[in-house]
Amino acid sequence: MADLAIRNDPQVRPQLVQGGLSLHDVTEKVSSITEARTPRQWYIALAITGLGTAMLLGCLGWLVWNGIGIWGNNQPVGWAWDITNFVFWIGIGHAGTLISAILFLLRQKWRTSINRFAEAMTLFAVLCAGIYPLFHTGRPWRAAYWLLPVPNTALSVWPNFRSPLIWDVFAVSTYLTVSLLFWYVGLVPDLATLRDRAKSIFRARVFGILCLGWRGSARHWNHYEKAYMILAGLSTPLVLSVHSVVSFDFATSILPGWHTTIFPPYFVAGAIFSGFAMVVTLMVVARWIWGLENLVTMKHFENMNKVMLATGTIVGYAYATEFFIAWYSGNPYERFTFMNRAFGPYAWAYWTMVSCNVLSPQLFWFKKIRTSIPAMFVISIVINIGMWFERFVIIVTSLHRDYLPSSWGYFRPTIFDILTFAGTFFLFLFLFVLFTRFLPMIAVAEVKGMMAHEHMHDEVHAGAGAARVQEAH
Repeated sequence: MADLAIRNDPQVRPQLVQGGLSLHDVTEKVSSITEARTPRQWYIALAITGLGTAMLLGCLGWLVWNGIGIWGNNQPVGWAWDITNFVFWIGIGHAGTLISAILFLLRQKWRTSINRFAEAMTLFAVLCAGIYPLFHTGRPWRAAYWLLPVPNTALSVWPNFRSPLIWDVFAVSTYLTVSLLFWYVGLVPDLATLRDRAKSIFRARVFGILCLGWRGSARHWNHYEKAYMILAGLSTPLVLSVHSVVSFDFATSILPGWHTTIFPPYFVAGAIFSGFAMVVTLMVVARWIWGLENLVTMKHFENMNKVMLATGTIVGYAYATEFFIAWYSGNPYERFTFMNRAFGPYAWAYWTMVSCNVLSPQLFWFKKIRTSIPAMFVISIVINIGMWFERFVIIVTSLHRDYLPSSWGYFRPTIFDILTFAGTFFLFLFLFVLFTRFLPMIAVAEVKGMMAHEHMHDEVHAGAGAARVQEAH
């Protein structure tokens, strides 16, 4: 509550400065993005991403009409781009929860300027991910009903709860629910700020409903901080569990290349790796468009680049471990699978993956590159390309050559595979365009609280230092 007292003290308020901005400047800067007249460029971006989203809906409609045969899935590659893209999008959503929950519990103050943005990215990525397994069933209207957690006796259908595909439903739906609640609870104080600043009755009423009657009292702040802490505690194990459960889709099988215990930590590290890369990619663009240089500083980017360096090194270690275990196991089928990955028909995909995920993040050892906006923007895109290829290599190269040469094949995506994947990117960006226009993309209350905390910390140290000087004299 001391932070709140400092925030509300008019004599202290002007003294709090972050990147050249006072508390009032922070509120004005972030809120004005949603209040200013809509720029023409926003309508252009909305139109382009909206058309891409319409293309996605058209592809999905055609898929339902004709069946999933319009995709390139076939024997022996029964899983291909659809499950590759599902795992890719789930991984993208991991950075948001890690930044919001784990870094919050570890009291990392630098997260406050990027957590709202990352949380929104989590929600949009999970929505894109859910499209693929749902439509892969061929009859999504039935699959969605059967997979809902309703009593089996009412359905007279008995799902196999020992199947990791069922675990996916519970893990991903729980992840989406908790992430949505965490994102919304964090928004409440900022929605109240927009309500109080609203110049139209309609806008004031909309934000008044959304902020749940927030008045900024000590009681409200107390309940808010408790709820935020509880949701952070619930979200933290989800960071580890969700992608671990996704990895069980492969690890619990007996297929060479999939049946390995390294998959859960390997998938989690890769998800955080790709998630942070996507945060950097989007944040660089948003920072430039909306002029957020004083709020999203080079310190934030450098810290994210360090996380990518660490997780990229873990991913590279996992690649090496896979090859070692394939050799050490003495299993000829396991050895063949990994040699086929590196030197078979899909060798181009494997070495693209290694180059993007292992070599490119090593450039972040150099501070000059770690603090260069153009360099980190390019490397973050390269990393996400590599992480998509990682999922493609794991899935397709393990399937395309069975035990018998007569069962060998080569997967090629169809135009509908490509358009559907491109459409999910348009949907992702379409939701982001709406988010950046109508909701504060930076957590104003948290940034101001961090500024107040740092101010109080500096005051305490300054007072202690003055006392020591006085004692010395």
